[in-house]
Amino acid sequence: MREREPLRIIGVAEHVDFPDWGVRSLSARVDTGARTSALHVENVTRLPGGRVRFEVRLKRDDPAARVTVETKVSRRTAVRSSTGQTDARIFVKAHVRLGGREQQIEVGLVDRRHMQYRMLLGRSALERRFLVDVTKRYALGPAAGAKLASPRGKR
Repeated sequence: MREREPLRIIGVAEHVDFPDWGVRSLSARVDTGARTSALHVENVTRLPGGRVRFEVRLKRDDPAARVTVETKVSRRTAVRSSTGQTDARIFVKAHVRLGGREQQIEVGLVDRRHMQYRMLLGRSALERRFLVDVTKRYALGPAAGAKLASPRGKR
């Protein structure tokens, strides 16, 4: 029987990497009230074959700092926001790294341009892996800010 890794303590905000997309240290808000995760993207284009192309804006204050991603759509569904409004949302699967742990999660592509954080990490990305300490921010350590890294594998 395989032993489960101990829960890792994280804060209410952490830095997330998307290694396959070449994105490092994207600032994310941990939201245990949200079931799914959401990522701010721009210029979303639906492509043939159930694929989508979009841009991940790395920093709020630098419009040129962005990476273009093309990937398969995992699902399209209606999602109710915190304000109670229902919107159609595209979801994709992505490998993320948080605190040295890598996993595949499903991420909704959204417009968060007016929000402080580029990403929300929901419960499904956290369960059985992390424990949230609401008194801390960046409990896993500091980062230099979102950067473009060399992508690994196929985007």
